[in-house]
Parts: sequence; structure tokens; C-alpha cells
Amino acid sequence: MKLHEVRVHPSSARLPREQHLAWKIAGVASDKVAVGRDVADMIVNRIIDNAAVALAAINRHSAVSARDMALGHPRKGGATVFGVPGGRRVSAEWAAWANGTAVRELDMHDTFLAADYAHPGDNIPPVLAVAQALQKSGRDLIRGLAAAYEIHIDLVRAICLHEHKIDHIAHLCPAQAAGIGALLGLRQDAIFQAVQQALHVAITTRQSRKGEISSWKAYAPAHAGKLAVEAIDRAMRGEGAPSPIYEGEDSVIAWILSGPEAVYQVPLPESGEPKRAILDSFTKEHSAEYQSQALIDLAFRMRERIPDTGQIEKIVLHTSHHTHNVIGTGAGDPQKMDPKASRETLDHSIMYIFAVALQDGRWHHVDSYAPRRAARRDTVDLWRRIETREDAEWTRRYHAKDPNELAFGGRAEVLMQDGSVVVDELAVANAHPLGARPFARADYIRKFHTLTDGIVSPREARRFIELVQDLPRLPAGELHGLNVAMPAGTLAVGRPGIF
Repeated sequence: MKLHEVRVHPSSARLPREQHLAWKIAGVASDKVAVGRDVADMIVNRIIDNAAVALAAINRHSAVSARDMALGHPRKGGATVFGVPGGRRVSAEWAAWANGTAVRELDMHDTFLAADYAHPGDNIPPVLAVAQALQKSGRDLIRGLAAAYEIHIDLVRAICLHEHKIDHIAHLCPAQAAGIGALLGLRQDAIFQAVQQALHVAITTRQSRKGEISSWKAYAPAHAGKLAVEAIDRAMRGEGAPSPIYEGEDSVIAWILSGPEAVYQVPLPESGEPKRAILDSFTKEHSAEYQSQALIDLAFRMRERIPDTGQIEKIVLHTSHHTHNVIGTGAGDPQKMDPKASRETLDHSIMYIFAVALQDGRWHHVDSYAPRRAARRDTVDLWRRIETREDAEWTRRYHAKDPNELAFGGRAEVLMQDGSVVVDELAVANAHPLGARPFARADYIRKFHTLTDGIVSPREARRFIELVQDLPRLPAGELHGLNVAMPAGTLAVGRPGIF
């Protein structure tokens, strides 16, 4: 890996194209270095993971609306839509929109956390949609996804969007464009323009994740994917984009991120170096924001020492700056304490999540968020006795460069009414690569079967699992089989719109 210094340059400097970060990103994407078997295997795992969470959300409102919009854009030989029979195809950008929304809806797919944070599995829907529409092979898809994950994770390692209240799709959309370019084997100059266009149109604020969180949280990555497909289409036709998009004096860094004096160090693979970043990401076992994963597992463990949660006086969760300020009491969001809050808000409230996990000893992607469950009197009482506090050591470990030091959990102090205190801590979730039970292929398949039980026919589930595990050998034109169809008559239809 090589570190690239990225900063603002005046227009008069006429920064050579070769010094643009977008050009260097495009160089990584256009480098046809072989993809390692372990990386290809993990790509298969994440395709299984995405399908699982998308199908579990298939008839939730946002997924239904996105699917109905996509089906309004049929295209012969196009891309497939989750749940819909494979013979029914739509334009690639609309498949990316529908499938990306379904994947993101339950907040249960993979994650990467560093200077910023990301769900790199959001790269899969647009890259797969274009691969299907343009009759690409399994190896082509693997090459494209390895590139998308690499670019996305490398940007997240180096550039913080959150401190400027910019939503994390600003890293996602350029990565999606780069991945599609790698899939298609485009030249560096075309990918360069697409990456710049993708970033230019993907800047949105974090209000989508603040206060009363709406369904746009699910739509945002899908919107990025749609924009990325369109950016590649424009670049393939020879169109340009705002440039230099990162370094210009009116650029993203100059006016939206840390300003004209800022200097970022962005790591990227050197020419001929394999793209392995996907191996540094990790999926979720529980359907909730990633910083809650270890704390859910911790609540399960502590429950054995707290037989009666009604005897709890107070709970303090000592954790990182990020956890405290985004999903904890440091956010200052009263909605995070409201039993009538949306599901999207509840899965960003560690106070609610810890209370339910402690009481139930389980976490379910539907039951744990049910309005009746959230409104239970004893839960509301316990929920409002929980607070978070930032701890410098947990913040340090959250940003640690040494992977063995990384921590996304915290320490829980439970003060009982009799004055006794129960204390325990957990650094990483059980499913994390360094956790008690790291996820392997069998776990991804189990997650798929658990989330799709009663939704997808056993025969269709077996077909998909068998096919996706043969991904490196799938010939051109066979990727439509990676769709999973629902039984006839089970797909919900939403309200009519324009499309």
C-alpha cells in the first residue's frame, strides 16, 4: 500500500491529472491484478449476506416502494430485482436502486469502521446489476467487487465525513463507480471521470441519520448506486466531470470537508498489488447499527448475572466517542428515548437496544423492534435508566491502527437497587474476525436460511446457495441466477407513484 497526500491546490497550479486522487483511484480500478482465492471466497460470503438481509426486508415499505419504481423501468436483457422472477428484467440503475434499498433496510449487512464508517456491501447491488445487464461472468463480477471494496475501505481509512456532517455515501458512490469500471475493464481515463462525477453528485448531509430517522437511511446507498451507474454510462460516452473533484479550490475538500489547509493521507494499492480490503470488513450477526453489535453480545452475557432487570437502578455504558455521540445519549436526540420512534431510530439507540437485549437474551430483526415490544412498560422504564459516557480509552481503541487493538464495544456498569454493581466489557462482537465466534461460510449460509425461512421456498434457497458458491466458474451471461425469487403471489405492492 502507498500513502497518497491529498490537499487543495489553486486552479492556477494546473494540477497534473496524474496527481489527482480520482486518477489514482481509477488506476487501482483499472489494474487487472489477479483476485486471491480468499478474497473471492469472501465476496461469495457477502453476496449471500446481502441476499439474506434483502429478502428478510422484501415486503417492508421502503423495499416495496423501491421495487415498484424499478419495475416501472422494464428492459429486455436488463438486471434482476430481488424477489421478482428472473425473467422479468429492469434497467441496471433501477435494479441497483431496488436491490440496494432492500439490502440496506434492516441495517444487518457488512461494516467497516476507521476514520469514517461504511457498509461496503452497499457496493454489491450496482456492480451486480451492471454485470447482469451487460452479460458479464462470475470472474468479472469478482474483479469489480474486489475493486469497489478496496476503494471504499481505503477512503474510509483516511477521510472523515462524519465530523463535517456529511453522509457516508460520499465515499460509497465513487467506490461503486470504480467497481463498475473494473467490472467492465474500462480504461483509467473513463473511470477517472466517472469517479469524479460520482463524488460530485453524492454529497448529502447527515440529517438523514439524525433525529427522527426516516426510510431515506435505506434509500441513500441505493441512490448512490443509481448515480454511480449513471456516472459510468456518461464516462463511457466520453463525457467529463468536475475536476479536480478532491483537490480543486472549490472542491469537496475545500468547502465541504476540512478546508484549504487540510492534508489527507489516503492509502491505495500499488500497481500489481492485490486488492484485499474486503478481508478487513466484518458482517453483523444482529440487525442493528454496528456499534451495538458487541454491546448486544455483552448484554446477553451479563443477563446471566442479573436475574431480575426490574431491580436495576441505573446502567452506564462507557464507550467510544462515536458510539456515545451517534447512537448514545451524547447524540442529544430525544427520539432515541421515545417508544413510538421509528424502527430506523430505534436501531440507532443503544439505550433501547441494550435494554431489550438484556431483558430478552435474544435479538430478532422483526420482533425486537415491534411497536408492542418497544412500548412495554418495564422496557421503557429500564431504557430510560441507561446512559452512555465517552471513555478516552475506548475512543483510542476505536481508532487504533493495530487490528488487535481495535474495539467497537464498551464497558457496562449496572448499578442494582441494593447497591451492588455488575460490571463487564466486550471489545468486539462475537461474529467479528477477532471475536468469540468469527463468521465463516457456514455462518453466512445459516444467516441466509434464518432470515429467509418462511419467505423463500427451500428449493429456491438451495438453488441460490449452490449457484453463488460456484461464482468464480459462472460463465458470461449466467449471473441472472444470483437473483432469488419469491413464491408467486407473496410480493407486496405499494402505493402508486409516477413510474
